[in-house]
Amino acid sequence: MTDLPLDFGEAADLERLRLDFRTWLAGHPLPARDEDEPLPVFLHRWHRILHEGGWVGLDVPREYGGAGLTPLHQVAISDELGARGAPGVPRIGYLAHALLEFGSAEQRTRLLPRMLAGDDVWCQGFSEPGAGSDLAGMRTRADRGPDGHYTVRGQKLWTSYAQYSNLCLLLARTDLTAPAHASISAFVLPLDQPGVTVRPLRAANGDDEFCELFLDDVGLTEADRVGAEGDGWALAMTTVAYERNALDTGHLSKYGLLVERLRRKAREHNGPLPDGLLTDIGRCVVDYQVLVAHTRRRIAERLAGLAAGPESSVDKLLMTRVEQRLYETALRVFPEELHGNGGEVFGDYLYSRAASVYGGTSQIQRNIIAKRLLRLPAGGRA
Repeated sequence: MTDLPLDFGEAADLERLRLDFRTWLAGHPLPARDEDEPLPVFLHRWHRILHEGGWVGLDVPREYGGAGLTPLHQVAISDELGARGAPGVPRIGYLAHALLEFGSAEQRTRLLPRMLAGDDVWCQGFSEPGAGSDLAGMRTRADRGPDGHYTVRGQKLWTSYAQYSNLCLLLARTDLTAPAHASISAFVLPLDQPGVTVRPLRAANGDDEFCELFLDDVGLTEADRVGAEGDGWALAMTTVAYERNALDTGHLSKYGLLVERLRRKAREHNGPLPDGLLTDIGRCVVDYQVLVAHTRRRIAERLAGLAAGPESSVDKLLMTRVEQRLYETALRVFPEELHGNGGEVFGDYLYSRAASVYGGTSQIQRNIIAKRLLRLPAGGRA
């Protein structure tokens, strides 16, 4: 792991940004969600409001529709939103940075301004029924014909909100003879292409966030490919580095709100809390502070221009532990959340069960840490 000083730039500059954003928020409160309005439709309305205010893509160069600032400026906005319990900045940063790093000048110019503005709605076609955390085992193929065009066949799974999207960042295998990690390529897939079928799935909390994506002889061109053939794995690692940082997503400040609520409950409680609950609250506080330290270090590394590495697997494990322990403890402290159809904490608890799966299972993250950080020998008998 790196040993960088935690250099976060000019504190006064960031504080001015936060104050400006708070002033803007005061005049642009979160809109009410219409009755029966799907969550992604509501979030897209919020996306457009934030973009009109100039708060989306702060760390994207100006020539592509951004503000040309640093990752820390965008993180500050996410943090402010999370601290207010508001939906975060649209989670397109990982896709935008994948295009910035691997896309052609034409693709960046054509796609990034529309992505930031919400004119295009994107989803991510990575996981498959037999290749989720083991992404290198994917079977979706993009066969290149003599004319340079590709024919894509396969299936994707857990594709979030594909039914509300019009573009998909798709990974597919383009070379069956190359090693697994070197044979994956990335494509921009229009979801209205012939041969594309989107089928929503219903989750345990009632949401229809996840979808299956069926690809039956879908035609793509070289212009649809992002980067060179074989760049797909590196592109995927760029995206997950942003997905696994709780500061980028605004999760960190959301966790902080609940941690403080638990601490306040412990201070106000008359007499001792039952069944070691005070100890569990203390564990939540410690876990949260450890995660804060790790996420700050990842941001410092990014500001220093370092590429994302296997350290993000440590952050993913920490975020999973914080989220699951926090909501388990909260349900014990606030049992009223279980009454009727359940409250917001109960809904978040249900969603937290997936934290050890999405973005790469905890088992896979431990394997990455063992092999790439600790350099432990492969298991098995001698």
